[in-house]
Amino acid sequence: MKRPMYTPMREHFVLALDRDDSVAALRLASSLREYFAIVKVGLELFVAAGPSVVFSLREAGFRVFIDLKLHDIPTTVYRSARVLGALGPAFVTMHAAGGVEMLRLGVQGLMEGAAEVGEDMPIALAVTVLTSEPAAEEGLLETRISTALAAGVQGYVAGAPDLSVTKMVAPRMISMVPGIRATGAPTDDQARSATVKEALAAGADYLVIGRMLTEAADPIAVADALLSDV
Repeated sequence: MKRPMYTPMREHFVLALDRDDSVAALRLASSLREYFAIVKVGLELFVAAGPSVVFSLREAGFRVFIDLKLHDIPTTVYRSARVLGALGPAFVTMHAAGGVEMLRLGVQGLMEGAAEVGEDMPIALAVTVLTSEPAAEEGLLETRISTALAAGVQGYVAGAPDLSVTKMVAPRMISMVPGIRATGAPTDDQARSATVKEALAAGADYLVIGRMLTEAADPIAVADALLSDV
């Protein structure tokens, strides 16, 4: 049976390119383009390949999510965000733990960097609590989402089990949810993972899918299996 050219959910699925080789990353993204309109460049790939991989992926037709989780003194984050904004990504992450001033200057840097080269401003995402943590401390999610709101951040990264809290505090913010797995698949080091169906039911706007595809012998078969959860 021939698969459709593009799946209805491809604008909401994010492929995490967990590679240290830009050629391998681009090859994987291209093989899965019918499933994913957005690709994530994390620390591993960015350190290995630098900004050029962002340009290559954009030229290939993908929207790019730069996930470096910026967290430093406010001036350093501002200057780094200006550089990233000029690369034309769709999303960029900063740690909510950095506080209101750091996040605010990060948003400003993204806006200025994008404006300098005539690009749309990336959506700033505040990282709340890593999904490798077994649970968020009581009140921590509320505090970090409130911090992001006060700083003018447009969205956040949180595990699917956290969305009941984050959606209550900030119902209009964009939610990017990592730790997505197929039904019955191992959770690896993601303590708060979810299936596609569970994440969508919880209210996720974007779903980040990585290791189960990047380490698969047949990524297309795995992607098909994931779609069966929708």
